[in-house]
Amino acid sequence: FEAGFDAQKKPVAFVNRSATHSIMAGLRPESVANGIDGSSVEGLENQPYAFGNTSIEHHLQNQHVPVWFWRSVGSSQNAFALECFVDEMAEAAGEDPYDFRHHLLVHRPDIRRVLDVAAERADWGRSMPAGSAQGIAVHECFGSICAQVAEVTVSKKGELSVDRVVTAIDCGNVVNPLTVEEQLESAIVMGLSAAKYGRIDIEDGRAKQRNFDQYRVLRLAEAPKMETHFALALGDKWGGIGEPGLPCTAPAVVNAIYRVTGKRIRSLPLMDHDLSWS
Repeated sequence: FEAGFDAQKKPVAFVNRSATHSIMAGLRPESVANGIDGSSVEGLENQPYAFGNTSIEHHLQNQHVPVWFWRSVGSSQNAFALECFVDEMAEAAGEDPYDFRHHLLVHRPDIRRVLDVAAERADWGRSMPAGSAQGIAVHECFGSICAQVAEVTVSKKGELSVDRVVTAIDCGNVVNPLTVEEQLESAIVMGLSAAKYGRIDIEDGRAKQRNFDQYRVLRLAEAPKMETHFALALGDKWGGIGEPGLPCTAPAVVNAIYRVTGKRIRSLPLMDHDLSWS
């Protein structure tokens, strides 16, 4: 990622270059005939911010390790990368992360509305105890818009607790609100599992982790308090709900960690990082 600002610290240029494998190449090769797998660039090629001059570049680089679909597909890593970088841009501009996003979404009132609901319900910007902070992220995928505010506590030794995740969702219309809550909460748990522990090591051509004693997932005692709030567009809009709850979780948590520790996390899982601070 690269970004440029004018003299008033307003974004005037944004560049993203990504390189990934292709899931679709092994499923529908004709869909990547132009060298671009749409699932690899979702959330990047349609990023919503008014950055000014924008360049999105992608390079397909297949490896010997087979890959397949995962919940939210390309939006998972792309939302993490983009929303963490937007926080870095906000800091460079001297703006609050929520305010910075709000200003850059003036042309997307639908996304801005969801962001605003999440911030309001989480009481964004309130005073937090020492060692605790909030982080925010917003992402659009699978026809729905999701924003999350994560509240974390990091001890000076680097012990991380994700205490609360507040989610706002616009999936257009809802038949059963409980189904929506269940999908969003399960996506948060899956996203936190990946963010904290999700690493697969390849040794002698095969995955080293063979079961959950070697590949840890989030435990019940680690689950945060989770809240779901609706910011529905209604009308003719019907968006998905199985995928959109995951992409914002990791960047919201990581952005909160930075506000405690002063450490920018640009790779996952978090278990590989020293989160201690003084």
